[in-house]
Amino acid sequence: MKKILSILFIIATMPCFSQSALNIIPQPVKVEAKAGTFTITGNTTVFFTQKELSKSAVFLNTYFKKYYGFALLVQNKQLYPEGKIALEIKPKVATIPGGYAMQVNGNNITITGNDAQGVFYGIQTLIQLLPPQKSNSLAVQQCSIVDSPRFAYRGLHLDCGRHFFSVDFIKQYIDFIAMHKMNTFHWHLTEDQGWRIEIKKYPKLTEIGSCRKGTITGHHPGTGNDCKKDCGYYTQAQIKDVVKYAADRYITIIPEIELPGHSSAAIAAYPQLSCFPNENTPIAKGVTWCGDSTGKQVQQSWGVYPDVFAPTDYTFKFLENVLDEVMQLFPSKYIHIGGDECPKEYWERSAYCQQLIKDSGLKNEEGLQSYFIHKIERYLNSKGHSIIGWDEILEGGLAPNATVMSWRGEAGGIAAAQQHHKVIMTPTTYVYFDYSQTKHEDSLTIGGYLPVETVYNYEPLTPNLTPEEQKYIIGAQANLWTEYVSNPAKVEYMLFPRLDALSEVLWTPANEKDWNGFKDRLQQQYKRYDFLHIQYNPKGIDKGE
Repeated sequence: MKKILSILFIIATMPCFSQSALNIIPQPVKVEAKAGTFTITGNTTVFFTQKELSKSAVFLNTYFKKYYGFALLVQNKQLYPEGKIALEIKPKVATIPGGYAMQVNGNNITITGNDAQGVFYGIQTLIQLLPPQKSNSLAVQQCSIVDSPRFAYRGLHLDCGRHFFSVDFIKQYIDFIAMHKMNTFHWHLTEDQGWRIEIKKYPKLTEIGSCRKGTITGHHPGTGNDCKKDCGYYTQAQIKDVVKYAADRYITIIPEIELPGHSSAAIAAYPQLSCFPNENTPIAKGVTWCGDSTGKQVQQSWGVYPDVFAPTDYTFKFLENVLDEVMQLFPSKYIHIGGDECPKEYWERSAYCQQLIKDSGLKNEEGLQSYFIHKIERYLNSKGHSIIGWDEILEGGLAPNATVMSWRGEAGGIAAAQQHHKVIMTPTTYVYFDYSQTKHEDSLTIGGYLPVETVYNYEPLTPNLTPEEQKYIIGAQANLWTEYVSNPAKVEYMLFPRLDALSEVLWTPANEKDWNGFKDRLQQQYKRYDFLHIQYNPKGIDKGE
């Protein structure tokens, strides 16, 4: 009897190697932890068997040098000895790119991708298996992993129009996207409060449009104005550098050039873009304005403004010229053209607009908005590009080849999918990361309440669509608007750990998701964020209660 009890005790106290033993976010499709470890030191060699994997090998080596203080040996060889990390591609037909397998045993680590992107994602998993403390000898848990993404589009947005962020931080933001196995950076570059992209044909866009004379303090309409000049834009050389940096991490950058609304900064630079070039820029009621308020101005407060692009030949030629330069900078198939929150009152009182509505056989100003979007889409299509727009582009009739981002709930996405248009789900109630994470935030936010659990429980494939219609939902995206987010530390605080939750929504099979298991894995992620010096809100998981 004592012998039996001793055996049971030994079994009960043996390490339990299971999915939960490996703290990986997003949760892999299949993962098995095993007894033992593989040790990485400065003597470990990274072998890659195909030239296209060199940038992933460099990425891994750079990570070790930056965070652990030692470099690995990197070699391009077909044959390699034991005691190494091997990267290789074994092509496999898959609907969505990025699948990989990883084996860690006592002698080596092998990451095999269906494609080069898959190898890179395998490296992100390997990084999560490294201890979150500096050492010259790193033990990696032995394991077997087979993994692939659930959705083709896995996106994160950043608004640089309302607050400008440096190139260095944009690169760090891209690294955040990469470490969560996401593949799209939606870069919001133009707004009422600032134009952030150099356009050589129109230098006033950055000379005038990239600067505002002050910013309101407190919630809109504010309790005052800081009267501090706020300027910033990205040169074309900087943008090319950022695009390459993202591409090396298998991330596509989709630029957003807002039209026809949210265009005060462009109109301040070139007033003839307005229906009423000689009218002063409208100032929201209750706003304290800093400096001269006559003529066309870059807005100093948040919200929506009626001075939008006039649908004239001048405006369309201006936008075509701008988009020509944008397309040269960004290889993305998609250009985001906004299309949201376009007030119609200036169009309603413009004799030109009313005549255009009549001459074009349009029903009303919503039809004029559709006319505007269709015209821009035709131009971009003629250049080999497609448009993405917020769900307002449905108003007056959807452009033929448009992809819709559904932000005002899921209704717009449902309608677009039913019309067989591609849809990216980005509803406020689940993925607006400018909303408060906890009920009692210690800094100003736009409002709303979006705890981590709500993000984690989001399901982009709404049951309101048939299985065939659901195929048009290509993925989802979180948006971080920056009215009340003015510095990198606040950006990080608003992102984490909600970005972890979204990454699992977009990567992990729905039936493999487990909130309690995610919370457990998140504790190790917090240690990693501390190690990487990333700000985060650890109170998000308890709903602020």
